[in-house]
Parts: sequence; structure tokens; C-alpha cells
Amino acid sequence: MRLAETFAIPSDYALEAKELSSTSLPKPRLDYRSISENVVFKSHNAFNRKAALPVGAIQTIEKLYAKRKEISSVLNSKRHAQSQIGSRIQRARKEKDATAKQVALEEAKALKAWVGELEEQLVQIGNQLYDLASSIPNDTHPDVPIGPENDAVTLSTHGPPPLPATPLRDHVTIGKALGLFDLEAGSQVTGSSWYYLTNEGALLEMALTNFALSIALKHGFSPVITPDVVRTDIARRCGFQPRDHLASQSYHVSTVSPTTPSSSESLTHAHLDLILSGTAEIPLAGLFANKIIPSATLPKKIIGYGRAFRAEAGARGSDTRGLYRVHQFTKIELFVVSKEEESEAMMEEMRKIQVEIFEGLGLSFRVLDMPSEELGASAYRKYDMEAWMPGRGGWGEISSTSNCTDYQSRRLHIRYRKSEADHVPLQSGSGPLAFAHTLNGTAAAVPRLIVALLENGVRFNESGSVVGLDLPSVLRQFWVGDHSKIIRWV
Repeated sequence: MRLAETFAIPSDYALEAKELSSTSLPKPRLDYRSISENVVFKSHNAFNRKAALPVGAIQTIEKLYAKRKEISSVLNSKRHAQSQIGSRIQRARKEKDATAKQVALEEAKALKAWVGELEEQLVQIGNQLYDLASSIPNDTHPDVPIGPENDAVTLSTHGPPPLPATPLRDHVTIGKALGLFDLEAGSQVTGSSWYYLTNEGALLEMALTNFALSIALKHGFSPVITPDVVRTDIARRCGFQPRDHLASQSYHVSTVSPTTPSSSESLTHAHLDLILSGTAEIPLAGLFANKIIPSATLPKKIIGYGRAFRAEAGARGSDTRGLYRVHQFTKIELFVVSKEEESEAMMEEMRKIQVEIFEGLGLSFRVLDMPSEELGASAYRKYDMEAWMPGRGGWGEISSTSNCTDYQSRRLHIRYRKSEADHVPLQSGSGPLAFAHTLNGTAAAVPRLIVALLENGVRFNESGSVVGLDLPSVLRQFWVGDHSKIIRWV
């Protein structure tokens, strides 16, 4: 049945839902009205964030939105006329007035064609609005610094004083000397920026993940193990769109035909709608897609364990050496769905949890309020945490926290029903629906933490050779086995 036959007056939602994506989710509910009423603000915001928008996109949205309102008004009047003609036809039949019946039928035929044309125009305008508005980034918190990465503001510093920078503490040299990972084998088996963690290196990953999980569980987060493969549509709805559209950030999933395993033509069964997840944030957000959450159950606080896959890892120069920027890594992710008025406080709570984790590891680190040009499309505000890595000779990002407000929830249809506790007068026993706010934050990006722990905790003998590693005692309870000649707990 056509939507036009289902609803007397089609809403924006109904019109956009005519075309479903590959996930069978309705099209995102983007706020065209807000964009149209705040053209100057939205334009300045996009400029400050260096968003790749089509020229005149926001002004075009304003015009298209006005046009859609105009056509919707005409369409409404034509539908009303259709209902009146229906009554005339019935009356003519009852009165056996053939002439009046024929006139009414001809009018009905003309109106049907007119209504169909107006409906098609609305669908076309809706598609244009969506294509343009989907490139517009989230709004920006008023306290966010304007500018590039160098304009980040340091909010706090933690841990012991940073050690002097020296290449002697390079994590690659340390890892090879202690047998903690094998980069050469990873390169041979898979390619550059792939690796094996071995011996105590493998045990260190397990200990780090369980330590981060333990802290989050203590603060009321529920554990989730996520799928590592997601639909591209879900990733896009979460705001993962590469700034450089000539390069792909994602690994796409393909299957090989069993009949011709060695042929280049065997890659014929490509699942173009499936990718390896770049972060557990994506499947965690998808967990709540198209759901209405009772207000009393918010916030929903979960911590996800998953693997992150980054196809662009090999394109960042010196950062690709060793474990700092790799194609695959284990990542423990905090994720929260909250009421709209509670997301800023929730972001501060998540920051405290991250600080607790990294202070427990004894790292020297700082918390940065990231500037506008460093915000992804979905982020309203973002904090980065950087640890001092003396072997690399600088600060390295180990974590970030983002408040995405309703950017993701509008695209994934994550809503909650307000209650009397939200100071909303209720009617008929049910409250109005609102889009939830979503937040995400890294509890542990394992390779980066290993880099920081190795470069700060390495032990040398009198001749300057690497002989062992000092690790924070908080990890000991999560360590598998008690026999290690190189680990000392401090």
C-alpha cells in the first residue's frame, strides 16, 4: 500500500521512509527546520570545522525546505478536495445523477494525477534535502576552541613528571629485545602495520582489557562483546565519513568462490554493504537502533569489547612505526545513551572514569579540549587524552571522549519516552518522544597503552641493555600465570 493511501497528511518522516536503506531502518530524521532557521550559524559552524560541504548547501536546504512546506500545503488541500469529491460521487450514485457523477469522476481523476505529481515532487525534494543535510556536521559546544589541532586547550595533567625524551626508550627496540611482539612476521603474513603480540606482550593485552573493564563495571557499565563486522549504512549513520573521500578508512568484506580460489575473478561475491568495524562505538550505537527507551531506564551505560580495523593506518608517516598506528587492535569502548539534558554531565563522568584508568596505570598524561577542526562529524565536543611517550619524544593520543548529542540518534532512530519525572505534563498515560543523546569514550586502545607502558617502564642494566619491564601493580590481579623473568610489579 502506498504511504499516500495510509496517511491523510504525510509527515516528513513518512515521506522519507518511502525509501529504506540496506539496514531496513527509516531514513535519518534530520532537523531541516533547525538548519533553515539558523543558516548563518550552521554555515559558520561548518566553516570552523572545515566540513566538506557542497557550495551553497545550507542556503539550498533553506530554499528546499520552504518549497517542501509550500507543496505540502497544496497537497493537503488537494487531498481534502479528494475527500469532498468522494462524498459527491456517493451522493450522485444515491440520487442516480449520471451527469454529476461523471463530472465528479473526471475531477477525481485529475486530482489523483495532481496528488501523485505533488507526492513525487515531495519525494524528490526530500532526497535532495537528505543528500545535502547529511554532510552537515553536528553543532559545536560554545567552549570548544576554534581552529586546528595546535589550538587544543589543556584541561588537566596527571601522573608523575614526564621522563626525558630519548630514542633508547623506543618501544620497537624494547619489544624486540624482550620478545613482546613480532612485526616482521606480521608484515610477512598480512602486510605492513600488522603485528603479532607474543609472550608477555600477549598477556599484557589481556591484563589491560580486563583492568579497564573492571573500572567501568565498578561505575555501573554493563559489558558487551560486539560484532566486528557492521553494515556500511550503520557506520555512516554514526558519522564515520572520511574527510578525504579519495581514501577509504574501512575494510570491505568479500567472500572467495570455492571453485576458483586462485583466480582474480574469484572475488565475485563482495558484500559491499559490510565492513570491518573501525571502533566498537559503531556496533554499540547500532545496539539501540530503532528503539524507544523508557526515560526511567536512562542513562544506558555499556562497555564494549571489540577489535578495531583501520585501513588508512599506513598513511601517516612516522606514526606507522611499531604499534602506534596499526590496522587492527583491541579496543575497550565506553558508550552511553542519555537524556538530552544529561549528556554534558555524563561526558564529565566518562572523563573521570578514563582518568581513573590511566592514573591506575601510572602514566604521565594530559586531558585536552579538542578544537573545532579536530571534531568528527558527529562530535559536539571531544576530549583527547595523551600519554607521554619518551621513546617517541612526544605526547601520543591514548583515548578520546565525544558527546554526539542527537547526531547519531536522529540517524539511528534512538528515542526515549519522557515521563513526569522529566517535568513533562502527560496525557493519556504516555509522554512525548525525544531523541536521546549518545556519547562514546575509549577505555583502552591496547597498542597505544602498550607503547606508553614500555617506553616509561623499561629497565636497563649497567651497560644500557634492555633487561626487563616495570608494570603497574594494578595489572597483577589480571595477569595470567606468575612466572615471568622480565616483569617487575611496581
